[in-house]
Amino acid sequence: MTSAAPSFELLPGAAESPVILHVPHSAREIPPEVRAGVLLDDSALERELDHIVDAHTARLAQEAAAAAEVTPWRFVNRLSRLVVDPERFPDEREEMLAVGMGAVYTRTTHREALRPDDFDPAPLISRYFEPYARAMTDAVAGRLAATGRAVIIDVHSYPTAPLPYELHGAGPRPPVCLGTDSFHTPPELLAAARAAFAPCGETGLDSPFSGTYVPLEFYGGDPRVSALMIELRRDTYMAEPGGPAGPGLTRLARALTALVDAAGR
Repeated sequence: MTSAAPSFELLPGAAESPVILHVPHSAREIPPEVRAGVLLDDSALERELDHIVDAHTARLAQEAAAAAEVTPWRFVNRLSRLVVDPERFPDEREEMLAVGMGAVYTRTTHREALRPDDFDPAPLISRYFEPYARAMTDAVAGRLAATGRAVIIDVHSYPTAPLPYELHGAGPRPPVCLGTDSFHTPPELLAAARAAFAPCGETGLDSPFSGTYVPLEFYGGDPRVSALMIELRRDTYMAEPGGPAGPGLTRLARALTALVDAAGR
């Protein structure tokens, strides 16, 4: 694990595309200076990464972007969410603080200690979280300036069986979960997602995960920014936990391509 790779990457799409495929949780990379603050030994850390990483979602976004009618933009986190989780609130608004999984995790997926109780998250927030948030804000602003709108499609996965950290793990776990926001998810975007992923099995709504990611500068105030979270149940495309991708990935890539095409029109 090295810090040679950039923390995140904006991969340009077509100038006329409003779509940003956001891939926040696909990486396993942890810089050495961050690894030093993690309590787990190497084998335990690898097991934790197997559980927490949304494996192969960057590849899924890449394949969908390559096949799309109009190439979408891609914003990809190149570091593990165990460094920082860019989709959490960095303050007391974050409900996952209840299980030690705010913007900087202090507990694992199985609620074991990941960092010391007195760990100060501020340096990681400053070094990694805030630049990521600024860059994603700029990416959305760029789509607004170029096309008059922005469509954020958040690409995630989740385990077949609930993990102990999940606050809402008792509900349905469909092959495809669509996470929505009452302000930023218009009915036509949700309908397009349901149609696109229909060949992949049942699509559910906001269970076991809900909500969408929108940079705070636009959140709840700018209707030109629409957003939808795609949560793919891992047994539909990979061996769990943390194993290789299977043939289901191709089917999901086709579905995501169809959604990108519909959202970009």
